[in-house]
Amino acid sequence: MIVLGIDPGIAIMGYGILEYDKKNFKIIDYGAITTSSDMQTYDRLKYIYKGVDMLIKTAKPDCAAVEELFYFKNKKTIITVSEARGAAITACANNGLEVFEYTPLQVKQAVVGYGNADKKQVQFMVRALLNLKQMPKPDDIADALAVSICHCHSLNARERGVL
Repeated sequence: MIVLGIDPGIAIMGYGILEYDKKNFKIIDYGAITTSSDMQTYDRLKYIYKGVDMLIKTAKPDCAAVEELFYFKNKKTIITVSEARGAAITACANNGLEVFEYTPLQVKQAVVGYGNADKKQVQFMVRALLNLKQMPKPDDIADALAVSICHCHSLNARERGVL
């Protein structure tokens, strides 16, 4: 199974594409779709949509996992990040992908085993689980890989009847 993980953002949208065989992870691709604050919001959203669409057409994932928005520092940011998240989900839906959504708490629980883990603990586990020499930068990429890992672990739990 190939999973596209997405960490939503308007300036930086992290993505991580993993292949998972119920035991092992293989990294297909990871990176970020970035937009400039000089761009109009509608152009940024169009660029994000096209970027996710191209990722899907290239990697041909079986499904997508997207982090839900949980915490925000200001009201203006939450709106544009929500719009970017919507553009990514729409690209997934238009390509026939089922989209699974996970809270940050669920991602941390699945990756670290502790829902209140900090960012460094999540990054350490992502690096260990994926056998990476160094953590991808920016952090949004590691977060997207964590969302992919979360989905894979959630599928295993569902198959075992735990969820």
